[in-house]
Formats: sequence, C-alpha cells, structure tokens
Amino acid sequence: MDSAVKKTVVVVNPRSAGGALERRWPEMARVLRRELGGIEAVLTTGPRDATRLAREAIAAGAELIVAVGGDGTIHEVVNGFFDDDGKPAGSGAALGILPFGTGGDFRRTAGIPREIDAAAAVLRAHKTRVIDVGRLEYRKHDGGGTGRSMFINSASGGMAGLVDQVANSSSKIAGGQISFLIASAQAWLKYRRLPVRLVFDGKEDDAVEVKMVNVAVTNGRYFGGGMFVAPNAELDDGLFDVITIGDLSPLEVAMHFPKLYKGTHLAVPNISVRRAARVEISPLGGEVLLDVDGEQLGVLPATFTVVPRALTLVVPEHG
Repeated sequence: MDSAVKKTVVVVNPRSAGGALERRWPEMARVLRRELGGIEAVLTTGPRDATRLAREAIAAGAELIVAVGGDGTIHEVVNGFFDDDGKPAGSGAALGILPFGTGGDFRRTAGIPREIDAAAAVLRAHKTRVIDVGRLEYRKHDGGGTGRSMFINSASGGMAGLVDQVANSSSKIAGGQISFLIASAQAWLKYRRLPVRLVFDGKEDDAVEVKMVNVAVTNGRYFGGGMFVAPNAELDDGLFDVITIGDLSPLEVAMHFPKLYKGTHLAVPNISVRRAARVEISPLGGEVLLDVDGEQLGVLPATFTVVPRALTLVVPEHG
C-alpha cells in the first residue's frame, strides 16, 4: 500500500543531538512530505511528551507514527503504543523511525539508514516486521514505589545506568560514540562492582549470584552508542539475550573494552550470555542504577519480560 495515503503523525524531539534537530527540522519536514505526502507533525516540549503524543495519535486513528530523534525519543514513542499496564493502546498502527540523535543503537539493529533521504524512502516503501518489545517493572528512586516501562532495545543494570546519568547531564555535541566513551570514562571513576542475583524464567534453582560491572537484558544488538553487546540477538524470537559483564578489574575492562564494539567480548572469561523470556534481577548490596533504552529511569530490583510480536515496525526491504 502506498504510504502516502496513510494517516501519518510525526513525533519530533527538537532537543535531539543538543538541539540540532530543531535547526534541521524544516529541511527534514520537506523530505518527509516529499516521500509520504501529507503528514501531521507534533513537537515535544518535555519529558514523556512523546509518549502522550503517540497515544493521542493512535487514539485518533493514525496508521503510521514516525519517531524523529534518538534512542530516547524512540523509547518514549514506543511507550505510546501501550497503556500504563503494558497493554496495546490501539491496533493497526506501525512505528517508523527517522533517526537523528546521539545514540542510534536501535536503528543499527533494525538496519535503518542514518541518512535522512534514505530513511524517508524506507518509510515510503512501508515494508513492516512484527517485533518483540520488553516490559520492565523497577523500583523508582528514593523508595518511590514501582515504575513500569516498555523498552524496544535494551535495559541494563550497573555501569550503563551510571553512564546514562553522566551522559544525559553532559553536552553531546561530540556525537554518540565519543559522548558515551567520555561518559563511560567518567562513570568508571565513580563505579564500584556490586553483587546481584539473576533468575531466568522463574527457575529459582538455576539462579545466579554474581558481582558485576553490568547486566544487559537486550532485545536489540547494540547499546551505549554503538557497542555490539548482543551480536546474536533477534528482534522477533521471543527471547532476551542477557549479557553479564562480571567481576572484571578496571584494567581488564580497559583491555577488553574495544571488543564490545566488535562483538567479540563473549569469549572473555567473566562475560556470559543467557537467553530467557523473563529475567528478575535483585541487588545484593548497594544501589544499582538502570539504563532503559539509553534513559536512566530507576534502580534494581527489576523484572524484565518479553512481550512477543507486540509492535509493527517499518524496516528496509532487506530487514
């Protein structure tokens, strides 16, 4: 079906890439209108705004919701496809992505090109793939009760949460990979390895206790601005890949760090991978921060559950 006849709502985060998107948006809007015909563009003004705008668009009958921005914007728009209990907010709408931001981790797994014209052409072709989504229950900061969130790419406990905290409070003018490298170096100066307990698919007799640097529960293959953390992950197999970076010393982390970008780290001792549809992670001492699609939402304990084939995504012809 020609996507030009679809009701398309474009959710734009003008603050993406340190505000660069706001300057580029008129040009991007022209490209989208050329490729898709009539679109309705709505701009976010604050946190969680993209979730509200996506829900409103779905309720109004939109057939295509396009997230324009980085991983954080995509995360918020995805949450708009579900209600606060994680149930679908509507049926029939597809998610499209026009990437513009510092991370770009999810678009790498989905094969969506960075270039505006190429990404808009993908939206016009409107080939779709039905993918899994993660549902997360976690503890809010300062004992604020239970938080809930969907995630499309990855959710982690440990170093990644602290990196988020540092990166999101710093300028990202240097770009995604460099910004995350700088944030990682700064976070490492503050971080200490903490023990956690992991339960896979409810099997208490198979629980694992480990002192770790980071545990990543992944649907996609990349996180942290291009780290190839889960090279074997698939978006539609009904399982998470759970990557545990265990009790490595600072020197060992530095030595093996480049392997995270090549996807060769899984052979390193004290780095393990498990696959599961449900993962429960509890802290055994100290506060462990969470990273959720590049956003720092709360702390452990947390439960991660696959919602299989829950979202229709527009992908390239080869995706």
